Order: sequence, then C-alpha cells, then structure tokens
Amino acid sequence: MNPSKPLILITNDDGYEAKGIWALVKAALPHGEVVIITPDTPRSGMSHAITMNVPLRIKKFVNSDGIAYYRTNGTPVDCVKLGQKVILKDRKIDLILSGINHGSNSSVSLLYSGTMAAAIEGSFENIPSIGFSLLDYSSEADFTAAEAVASDIIAKVIANPFPANIALNVNIPKVPLKEIKGYKITRQTKGYWNEDLIENIDAFGTPYYWISGYLVNTDSGTGNCEEALAHHFVSINPVQTDLTAYPVLNDLKFLEK
Repeated sequence: MNPSKPLILITNDDGYEAKGIWALVKAALPHGEVVIITPDTPRSGMSHAITMNVPLRIKKFVNSDGIAYYRTNGTPVDCVKLGQKVILKDRKIDLILSGINHGSNSSVSLLYSGTMAAAIEGSFENIPSIGFSLLDYSSEADFTAAEAVASDIIAKVIANPFPANIALNVNIPKVPLKEIKGYKITRQTKGYWNEDLIENIDAFGTPYYWISGYLVNTDSGTGNCEEALAHHFVSINPVQTDLTAYPVLNDLKFLEK
C-alpha cells in the first residue's frame, strides 16, 4: 500500500481472460495503486444486475506477469460492491475504472453494458468512475491505442477531478493511435437496437435462440457520441443516474389526483 498514490479499483464485464482489462491495468499502474477484481466468466450485457440468489465468493490469483487480482462469481456491479465493501473496506477509493470493453458502449448500448454499470455503481457511491470501451469486438483486438488513450485520460482526471456523482463513458474508435484525431465531450446518441432472435434446434429437438442485431442511429443532431466516433474522435460522454424525463413533467399533470 502506498497512501501517497491514488487508490484505483479496476473491473470489467469480459472477465479476467480478456485482453482489455490487462491493457487498462497497464494504463493505470503509472498513476496509482491498482486493485483488480473481475467476474470469473464473461458477464457482458448484464447491465446493473446484482447477485441475490447465490452467495458471492472471492478468490485471489496472480497472473503470468506476477500481478495479483481477485475473481468473483458475481456481476460487474458485484465486483464494485465487493471491492469497496470487502477488499478495500477500510480504505478510500479515489477512482474506479471499468473495461477496456471488447466492443462499443455508445448510444443506447450503455444501458445494457456491464462495463458501464460498474462505472455507474461507483458514481452511486460518489467515487469518480470511468468506463472504457474499444470499438472492436474481437477477443484478439489490438488495445495499443486504447491503452494510450486510457492512460492519458486517467492522468487528466487525477489532476482535474470531475464531479463524483457522474460517470464517464469513454468510447475509443478502432483505428491506430496516429489516426485518432482527438477527444470530444459528447452527448448520448439517440438510437435503438434492431434485434432478431435466431432460432436453432438442439440435439433433443427443442428450439433455442441467440439474440442478434445492430444499432439504428435515429439522431439527426450534432455533438453525439456516434458522430464523434465516425470521425475518429474518442467520445467522452458524461452520464448520470437520474432518468427522469423532465420535459414531460408538466404534460403528465393530468394523471395527478
């Protein structure tokens, strides 16, 4: 432990074997004391799920580079809770980092994302939190540029703290570092997932389904995350937990009694 360095908790939703989390660890190590806890299997698409029906368990491991980390049978949000309430229960966490996710969490995808849910959980506790995602779904994705971007952003937010009750949704385009044009502060793109349920038949003759789909961008405005990414900018989208639809509060007064 080094009390002079910021304490950084790192998690993800792709599990401990994902390249993305180790790229994020490398990005964070120069900036603070790093503690890592991951799900023991991939938990993509878990959103803000927590584990209620089985006990949560934690085990400590050391990876091939000699870096210690924890694994749990829980979700990404469980990882943050366990990190804060168990592993680091007597210490103040200065920064929570989640990712680097294998695939985009822009637009409405952030609502399904376990990566972003972990970051948002940190904001519940007033801990500055950032979710990082790379627009490459491949398990063998090249995280060179993403690691450099993450390290730069980590350094900036440590030097210039942002409000602790928000989380930053950082999406990084799938291009070499030299082709990234810069960073843009963005708003969430309006859109939805056009989904299809692909049916197959198992060995016992019973149907089963895989969800497939693609993002439909319905946003005609500017300054949104998809626009920034399309032009090879890193998108930094501040998000909050208040989902109230303020513009229609007065329109719904007729329902009051």
